Amino acid sequence: MSKIILITGTSTGFGKLMTTTLAAAGHTVVASMRGSTGKNTAIAQELAALPNVEVIELDVTRDESVQQAVAQTLARHGRIDVLVNNAAVTGYGLLEAYSLDRVRELFEVNFYGVLRTYQAVLPAMRQAKKGLIINITSGASGHTLPFMIPYLSTKFAVESITEGMQEELRDYHIENVSIQPGVYPTEMNTGGKPGVNADKADILDAYGDAASEKFNAQVAVLSGKMVAYDMNPQVIADGVLDLVNMADGTRPLRYPLDAVAEGTDKEFIDARAAIKAKWLTHYSA
Repeated sequence: MSKIILITGTSTGFGKLMTTTLAAAGHTVVASMRGSTGKNTAIAQELAALPNVEVIELDVTRDESVQQAVAQTLARHGRIDVLVNNAAVTGYGLLEAYSLDRVRELFEVNFYGVLRTYQAVLPAMRQAKKGLIINITSGASGHTLPFMIPYLSTKFAVESITEGMQEELRDYHIENVSIQPGVYPTEMNTGGKPGVNADKADILDAYGDAASEKFNAQVAVLSGKMVAYDMNPQVIADGVLDLVNMADGTRPLRYPLDAVAEGTDKEFIDARAAIKAKWLTHYSA
């Protein structure tokens, strides 16, 4: 059955691939982005020309923009079956070298943006007593890495939303899934899309060359892994399609798609779930 799917952040990377993949499979895709009549006009026109694709303006950092986009989608299609929270920005640098404003900028997009879309789509989904919300997090969402602490903190927070809302929305048959990508050569990781990076130059200078060398080594390793494992972003788009096509009530809470991890991501998810189950036995009535 064809579904109405709203995706955020479709001008580049995973979001654009999700749009083309889901539309080609026969689903109706509402592809949202910022600047659809400005800086992203060419991309918006390219996607809008595809069968089953409708492009709308949506800025996840603005309440009114999110509410308007959801209202427009509901008015046109009558329902939203699937929401994919894909819009995000990345960021690198020493935590001490981040101003609080820069950290807030990361959270405004990656965390509050997700909250805004949840609050906008849930009334209709609850009324329908069905729905699917897919959140794109990170392969490192269960732990952290140096030089990426603020960014990964936002993804930790989205994992918390996914896990907690799965229980809060269970009576309404609304499923929540986090896709946990590894490192893929999208614009976020290749420099094509600017990140929200550390901005305190004096702190960076105080740490000296040692920190820079460690950071550069980490980047080199991640870049090398993308090449060695031939990390194709299409895997994430195909993963979204797989989740959309799964029978209701059968979808996993977490859906890792990271060839570099060689299965350790799945082991981590399973171990965390088992430990949580034990923990809950001590806090159950």
